[in-house]
Amino acid sequence: MKTTVLLLSVDEAPLLAHSLPAAVAQEPRAEVVVLDNASSDGTGELAERHGARHLRLHPRRSYAAAINEGLRSTGGDAVLLLNADCFLRPGFLAATRECLRDEAVGSVAPKLVRMSGPGAELDQIDAAGMFVDRWRKNGLVGFGRPANAFARAGPCFGADGAAALYRRRTLEQCALAGEVLDEDMELWVSDADLAWRAQLLGWRCAYEPRAVAGHIRSYSPATRPAISERDRRIQFRNRYLMMVKNETRASLLRDAPWILTYELLALGHVLLRERHLLAAYGDARRALPAARRRRRLLAARRRVELPPFGLRPAA
Repeated sequence: MKTTVLLLSVDEAPLLAHSLPAAVAQEPRAEVVVLDNASSDGTGELAERHGARHLRLHPRRSYAAAINEGLRSTGGDAVLLLNADCFLRPGFLAATRECLRDEAVGSVAPKLVRMSGPGAELDQIDAAGMFVDRWRKNGLVGFGRPANAFARAGPCFGADGAAALYRRRTLEQCALAGEVLDEDMELWVSDADLAWRAQLLGWRCAYEPRAVAGHIRSYSPATRPAISERDRRIQFRNRYLMMVKNETRASLLRDAPWILTYELLALGHVLLRERHLLAAYGDARRALPAARRRRRLLAARRRVELPPFGLRPAA
């Protein structure tokens, strides 16, 4: 199985100087492609120095649009979506690829360990996969738990976008109107949206704790107060777009009490603590027509009515 590592860099050469050699050194060897999103630093020189293919985008695009272009421009029966702030340990790729021997597995979630900088691990889990719960809130499995937790392989809802191995066929089936990641969403929640869509199409995600990588997370429960109001507004809006596209009648009827409770709590939080998020409701409304078009495309292929919300590996 040919594997492509699609390593995104956005003016992140200091991080790429550590993450790129770790990706190139993986066994079995894979095609490593540095997806250079209009960087103005030494990203291109680093790619050349380490023998990686350099795919430069110009002008700069959103995260979703950049990844989509990278997928269209590369091959590989399996694709590892990797961020420049994620550092693979030896054996990562071999462990994740082994999971794809099961033809029902469409994606693999590794164990990510928190880091404050290259080489500075915090002995805490960053993510052991991701989940979407019955409130329709996405989250990181195990965030902040001891790094030796979640040591058993098992099923999970999806893989966090910092490092996620996908079967190419899964990505092709998940594409709506030619987009694997929804470009209207730009960045936040787009990985959870993709994971939910894959579940609806009948694909499973496997959590593999032998595949370990360090990750410097810019947005997490611990860092949210430092995130810009614009990014928090996008994240808040994108949850609604994800629901509009992926929700099924059966799951909505079953979980309506949880969803309604969360909506009331969220509105109270917005009114009392983050009034700038009120504009996100209008943003979501304006994006509804496109989200509904994608919903119709997905509905024609859907195989599952009740996705395993809350599914996460055992601690």
